[in-house]
Amino acid sequence: MMNVLVVDDDAMVAELNRCYIEQIPGLTCCGTASTLQQAKERLLQIEPPVDLILLDIYMQQENGLDLLSELRNSHYPVDVIIISSAADAATIKTSLNYGVVDYLIKPFQFSRFEEALTHWRQKRSQMDNQQYYQQAELDRIIHGRSSTTSEQQRLPKGLTPQTLRTLCQWIDAHPDTEFSTDELAAEVNISRVSCRKYLIWLAEIKILFTTIHYGATGRPVYRYRLQAEYHSLLKHYC
Repeated sequence: MMNVLVVDDDAMVAELNRCYIEQIPGLTCCGTASTLQQAKERLLQIEPPVDLILLDIYMQQENGLDLLSELRNSHYPVDVIIISSAADAATIKTSLNYGVVDYLIKPFQFSRFEEALTHWRQKRSQMDNQQYYQQAELDRIIHGRSSTTSEQQRLPKGLTPQTLRTLCQWIDAHPDTEFSTDELAAEVNISRVSCRKYLIWLAEIKILFTTIHYGATGRPVYRYRLQAEYHSLLKHYC
């Protein structure tokens, strides 16, 4: 579970953000702070450490960018997403220069909030569990896509975007379902051989987790399920 600290001087907004956070798997709101001093105290008190701060900029007589500056100058290892009504170019540029991982302008839809935190959680999980990268893997972490701009170029020979989209949409609609090649092929009405090619590729890019089951005949049956941390990448192919 990853800890998220909400820094906002509006108690109603802070509570709304807390409720939003609790709706996203893998995240928990570990506290709120209405002043920058409270935020600094929370960072020292909370165990395990805070992983992400949701930071407002306009806070009564304070400016959230001051906390951001202190964090970066002290090399404190925490990520920051700005959630603010500040929409001027200078503030946004300063925030980006300080390395915020996303910037949400109030008011916003929950879907945008969910996208920001889910994408951050996915990247954080990948970075925490991998030591070395290939360029394509790094591009997916940073940009949420591969380095090539054409979807057709990204796919191995013999795979088409249309069929891939059909398969991914079914998997997206059944995120907790484990399935075999035969089962999925029957669900989307394509051949088993064709379906197998797509599943192998989806497993290679880590969207699917593969297990092997041996039946009475000893013939292995490959079963697949979606890896939750790669759900946002799956949606890219939907």
